[in-house]
Amino acid sequence: QVQLSESGGGSVQTGGSLRLSCAGSGRSFNNYNQMGWFRQTPGFEREFVASITWSGSASYGPDSVKGRFTISRDNAKGTVYLQMNDLLPEDTAIYYCAAKNVGVGYGRRDFDYWGQGIQVTVSS
Repeated sequence: QVQLSESGGGSVQTGGSLRLSCAGSGRSFNNYNQMGWFRQTPGFEREFVASITWSGSASYGPDSVKGRFTISRDNAKGTVYLQMNDLLPEDTAIYYCAAKNVGVGYGRRDFDYWGQGIQVTVSS
């Protein structure tokens, strides 16, 4: 059974940093072509934040995260990271790790596996 487990969330003040990690189990991490991060706040759709392919090609969603968030993956450790700097209150959300078996996509329905989510709270 495939499982994705997020860690590294928490509460920070505006301007702070957090690094989210997502570790996969139950399947070789390298079998996922694309790993992604989404976020969701109450009443809103789950939003694509960033993704990275097996070869290291990164993509970012909202313009608001570009230049502040960096996604990376360590295939040897089976882990994908989301470094979040200069955090803002509007970054407050539950962040979800996701994995896609084949190809590349950027929508919620494109991904095959999901983590449970982890809370990130940024206070002003």
